[in-house]
Amino acid sequence: MTLIKEILNLYVDKSDFFIELIGQHLAISLIAVLIASIIGISLGIIISENEKLASPIIGITNFLYTIPSIAILGFLVSISGVGNTTAIITLIIYALLPMVTSTHTGIKNIDERTIESAVGMGSTKFQILYKIKLPLALPVIFSGFRNMVIMTIALGGIASFIGAGGLGVAIWRGITTNNSAMTMAGSLLIALIALVTDTILRKFEKYINYRVTGKRTKILKINNTIKKYIKPIVIVIIVILIVLVSIFVPKIFKKDKKIVIASKPMTEQYILTEILAQLIEEKTDINVEIKKGIGGGTANIHPAMIKGEIDMYPEYTGTSWEYILKKKSRIEDPIKLYEEVKKGYKENYDLNWLGLYGYNSTYAIVINKDIADKYNINTYSDLAKVSDKLVFGAEYDFFEREDGYNALAKEYGFKFKNKLDLDIGLKYQGLESKKVDVINASTTDAKLKDDQYKVLIDDKGFFPSYLAGTVIREETLKDYPEIKEIIKLLDNNIKEEDIVKMNYEVEVDKKDDNTVAREFLVNKGLVK
Repeated sequence: MTLIKEILNLYVDKSDFFIELIGQHLAISLIAVLIASIIGISLGIIISENEKLASPIIGITNFLYTIPSIAILGFLVSISGVGNTTAIITLIIYALLPMVTSTHTGIKNIDERTIESAVGMGSTKFQILYKIKLPLALPVIFSGFRNMVIMTIALGGIASFIGAGGLGVAIWRGITTNNSAMTMAGSLLIALIALVTDTILRKFEKYINYRVTGKRTKILKINNTIKKYIKPIVIVIIVILIVLVSIFVPKIFKKDKKIVIASKPMTEQYILTEILAQLIEEKTDINVEIKKGIGGGTANIHPAMIKGEIDMYPEYTGTSWEYILKKKSRIEDPIKLYEEVKKGYKENYDLNWLGLYGYNSTYAIVINKDIADKYNINTYSDLAKVSDKLVFGAEYDFFEREDGYNALAKEYGFKFKNKLDLDIGLKYQGLESKKVDVINASTTDAKLKDDQYKVLIDDKGFFPSYLAGTVIREETLKDYPEIKEIIKLLDNNIKEEDIVKMNYEVEVDKKDDNTVAREFLVNKGLVK
């Protein structure tokens, strides 16, 4: 009951937020449905008229359908970038199979004697297709269409993974901030939209479906039904297209001042992007769009920065040095490391590091305190001695990056019993549920305030410093030079205790990240 109450309170308190997400979700889904319907039906007709093409085309759509959505998103991000375009293309790919197969099946199952009669009466191929095949196949086509629409609405939640809109934003934000009410609120709305849509489509399907009497199956009133409803359908589609054009075209051609700030999928980054956005909007006439929780973090944000899809984002010196600049050497002095990173970004990518916030968010190894007490573990070296009895969990990119698991394991000789890939927002839940015994973490994680966890000592100094600061495009600075002085207001203004406190307020006290950011700016005297 408590969770239900929290969800209802979220709907009331954040109604504007959810209404905006619903609009984005419907827009993304509808665009994908319209495009997939046109392409899918067209391909279905083509392979029905030319059976030689049926096997390869259906085979290709089947193959695409079996590829995990995350894999397709990851591939497309490198081509079409982050945001709505990639999300829509992904949804179209998954929507093609039901449309192609239902169209092909519907047309091929028509009684050949009906077609022969039409040919005998002198009908052209187009007339046979338009007046006989499509009307007779319509029930099967519409059945595939209905399934495709529901699937697209449900799958639309993945859009937020690459910085697009939709209700997946609420789900993803809830997961990364340990807010189960937010996750459920977004999930329930997607389910409700899918249910309502399915009910409407089922009602409409009755008017175009087959009717069966005894052993004889016949089609009743299909042509009349099509004539009756084709005009309203066309009108509705035109209205929808006009609405979509009115929403998206002005945004494409809009010349207002605007910058895009991105964040990785973690609470700390949500707060930092809100601080940056609110500070910029308070002191300038620039509009700020925030793309929160982009999956893959640096791996996807950095290429988007180079392409110009993102203008700025919070980053860490250690990540930039080893993951972006691919440097193997170690620089112990944190400030010297920052200067070298700043130089490397400017020379290689024409990107700027503008100042440092004032805290170090380096990696840490965290273990359940009862396990630490059981095996007397205080340092990474202590952990290595009993690692074969324990399970290690980390987010996906930690296992791949240069400064990640493999290098750490080599340095200390870790040989864990098992390793698990966990979403960054689920690692502590993994510890609590005893699914894992050890995780990688950040020294600024809110959960580290909890006495049930123990942060181990990096006795060989493996992890470099990860000073937090702002990365911004050179072109953005040229367009909006006033931003430079505004970002400098944050120089050495966010201490480690500040960011830990803010993380705790969001993850444990369940406060909104934008509210926490505002309170910080007011307390620091940076905004009124």
